[in-house]
Amino acid sequence: MRLRLFQFPALLVVAFIAVVAPARADCDVPESGVAEDAVPVDFAGVRKSLAESGVAIGGYYAAETFGNSTGGFKQGATYDGVLELHLNADLNKLGLWKGLCFYTDAFQIHGRSITADYVHSFVTVSNTEATPATKLYELWLQQSLFNKRLSVRVGQLAADGDFFVLEGVDDWFLDGSWGWPTLLDADLPNGGPSYPLATPGIRILLTPRENYGLKIALYNGAPAGPNCRGDPEECDPAGLEFRLGDPPLLFAEGIYSYNQKQGLAGTIKIGGWNHFGKFEDQRFDVNGFPVVLTGNPGRPIQGDWALYALFQQLVWRKPDSEEAKGITLFARVIGAPSAQNLIDLYLDGGVTFTGVIPHRSDDGLAIGIIYSGISNQVSGSDRDAGLSVVRNFELAFEVCYTAQLRRGWTLQPDFQYIVHPGGNVLDAKGTEAGDAAVFGVRSTLTF
Repeated sequence: MRLRLFQFPALLVVAFIAVVAPARADCDVPESGVAEDAVPVDFAGVRKSLAESGVAIGGYYAAETFGNSTGGFKQGATYDGVLELHLNADLNKLGLWKGLCFYTDAFQIHGRSITADYVHSFVTVSNTEATPATKLYELWLQQSLFNKRLSVRVGQLAADGDFFVLEGVDDWFLDGSWGWPTLLDADLPNGGPSYPLATPGIRILLTPRENYGLKIALYNGAPAGPNCRGDPEECDPAGLEFRLGDPPLLFAEGIYSYNQKQGLAGTIKIGGWNHFGKFEDQRFDVNGFPVVLTGNPGRPIQGDWALYALFQQLVWRKPDSEEAKGITLFARVIGAPSAQNLIDLYLDGGVTFTGVIPHRSDDGLAIGIIYSGISNQVSGSDRDAGLSVVRNFELAFEVCYTAQLRRGWTLQPDFQYIVHPGGNVLDAKGTEAGDAAVFGVRSTLTF
């Protein structure tokens, strides 16, 4: 079902009554032109001059290597890297009105994917790996009003930086599921609006208080198009599709935070999404017979949805720490209908240690576990087909240490152990895939 013209005003009215928690700072242009955590590279004072005019430019380069030592689809090692460049502009300083800002970024992605080539897991071992390409990511204008309590962002948007996010958690891990969980990646068309595929959308924010709110956004529901049957990143290799008219995707999220400036800081978020498109039953056709036996498409289902909750709690705070460093526990959960989805339950949780090592205040250690539950409909379909291996769940465990070698330069050794990669599937030899043990290291230079 396409979104009819008369439906847009109704959805926008819903969005405007949202009360949202702040995300990225509006028109965040450093006076020096260089972010505080970046390497101070400023040839001939160009960045400082641009910053004085309201324009900030920057980026990072991440290079990494991973090896799958056992299990998974097969064993082997890969190298991949990504160059990110971004521009952020305060358009008021450039002669337009107050509160208007512009942002865009792009990626040059190269190398091979350890997940796609060797592991075949639901979790994405690296949050930067993707199909090699040079592509635009986000491109938007944002207008802030009433002392930044209300803002409207319109353009090419991604949801993975706004929804189902606990601030700082995914910075300490390398697995991509900490930023965009397996349930969203598997259940939404084309994997949803997430790295490296953004899509046209609108996000409206109203922030009457700093510690609570609600966030709502509306996106085009198929970033690479509903007819894309292969790799969505290959269907839109340059990120320039700018698709409109596909069934929309609506996100909403409430937040409550406390003790952010002192004491034991905590955050609670509750949200969900609804996709207005058509989906198919994973097991039965329109007549109620197993699709693996009849060869018919699955019973059509109108729409899809999920509900989720997130929790983050600092349990020990480093004395005199303004950035809430210490020991933090966190957990997240998502549930979705079983009929039309591959994954119907997602759970993760873990602990981060930041600033706890003497003389290494910028280092961090993160330990986490991720559970992806295969829906009963999918497992039942495997049994209908008489398969010897029935998909049931995937469990991933990660330990990652982040060492800041110099300002703007980090090194992250990482280990991931994945039980039942792909939810329990066959390997390259046609036998049940063993648990995968993946070792890797990433070097990131921010400039």
